[in-house]
Amino acid sequence: MLKTILSISGKPGLYKLISQGKNMLIVESVNTEKKRFPAYGNEKIISLGDIAMYTNDAEVPLHDVLEAIKEKEKSAQASIDPKKATSEQLREYLAEVLPDFDRERVYIADIKKLVTWYNILISNGITEFKPKEEVKEEVAE
Repeated sequence: MLKTILSISGKPGLYKLISQGKNMLIVESVNTEKKRFPAYGNEKIISLGDIAMYTNDAEVPLHDVLEAIKEKEKSAQASIDPKKATSEQLREYLAEVLPDFDRERVYIADIKKLVTWYNILISNGITEFKPKEEVKEEVAE
């Protein structure tokens, strides 16, 4: 599911990939407005499925981190407000979800963005974070 959810540098929020054109993507905002617009190749666009967070010994895919937050919060909004929380509170929150995150390479801005993205996804009914292949494997077991 996260492969089609995009972050566009310089634009707040998250966007869903709708279609592809010759030099652009058609995206729709992941919120109640559902506003569609073109995103061009010169903008820095990244799929949430391609993002990982640093730990002390490896990188953990973003979908695993989002799943851990979902378990902690019991599929509800995050219990911490990323805009009002102190740096220490944000680090403690991430440590509860991802205990061995790399404190040198994961910045406070990254943690704020993670919590904000989680809240956007949950509030818009996107609660399935794992790639489809992994979900099928769990059902088969």
